Amino acid sequence: MIFKQLHESLSDTYTYLLGCETTGQALLIDPVISMVERDLAKVRQLGLTLAYSVDTHIHADHITGALELKRAVGCKIVTPAFDRLPCTDVPLKENATLQMGSITLKPLHTPGHTDGHFAYFAGDRVFTGDALLIDGCGRTDFQNGDAATLFRSVRDKLFALDDDVLVYPAHDYTGRHVSSIAQEKARNPRLGTAKSLEEFKEIMANLKLAYPKFIDYAVPGNRLCGACPPDLPESLEGYCRHMSASPQG
Repeated sequence: MIFKQLHESLSDTYTYLLGCETTGQALLIDPVISMVERDLAKVRQLGLTLAYSVDTHIHADHITGALELKRAVGCKIVTPAFDRLPCTDVPLKENATLQMGSITLKPLHTPGHTDGHFAYFAGDRVFTGDALLIDGCGRTDFQNGDAATLFRSVRDKLFALDDDVLVYPAHDYTGRHVSSIAQEKARNPRLGTAKSLEEFKEIMANLKLAYPKFIDYAVPGNRLCGACPPDLPESLEGYCRHMSASPQG
């Protein structure tokens, strides 16, 4: 498998490129709209054809690049079926795999950060979105989030994977790139196996996080698979822009 981890600095989002060496097809997990040209250039550089964009959930901190990618190269938009987005081409359900050549993507419904959140397991790695971060997790105080639900998602589904499975999250805010199931079990200060459900609920209830500054634009834009709002304040313009031209010609 061809694999690249790509970074968007404004929201500290990781996008993952997976390519099948047999078919020459590729998919992108959690693409960001402002990085579409970069992502397509990387796909082209590797001699691949983009077949799918795949989102883990309806993001609140950035707008997905799914729609712009489809407009540019005709790839299919893949999202969790739970969210029932009308712009979706391939709705994914748990236990219904996405096959792309030699690559099998297994969806795992991992609600708690959002109610429609999915992680994707592929071979020796799992793409955990915001459900499980390196030494942390996504917040649970909006988009029907729930701390107890997230606790069960991580413990019952993600921590049920083999210890040596690599953990690739949607974000890291300190420059880290990868973890493992064993590492998160042992040392995650919120969700490690030494923590009880009640301890986790108390931690999440006392985070005192600020209201997400982009959520009021990101969520409706992402329900349309990546639509930039026309009334975006100048201070937030860096989060969202339309492509001026397709780098594919």
